[in-house]
Amino acid sequence: MGTEKGWVYRVDEPHGSQGWRPYGGHPERWRGTVITDDPKEDAEYVAALVVTDLLTEWEVLGTGQRHVRVIVWEDEEGERAEDAAFTVEIQPDIDAD
Repeated sequence: MGTEKGWVYRVDEPHGSQGWRPYGGHPERWRGTVITDDPKEDAEYVAALVVTDLLTEWEVLGTGQRHVRVIVWEDEEGERAEDAAFTVEIQPDIDAD
């Protein structure tokens, strides 16, 4: 008890020289909160959950991999990605067959 921790995540996609913008046609789908109750379930764990969901959606829709980044903050969304507890960027494999 008392080990619950809140994590806030957001998925962004590159937007040219303007930097990054919320991912997809429904950005609210890729922004949310995960509550964990195991100390091993940290920011990296939360990012892995989101990445797994993304990869599953891309496979089901047949869209292939996209260029995105998953940002995870502890407790509440920060002002900048640099304030995040964990960030992972996924880039499509341009050499894939």
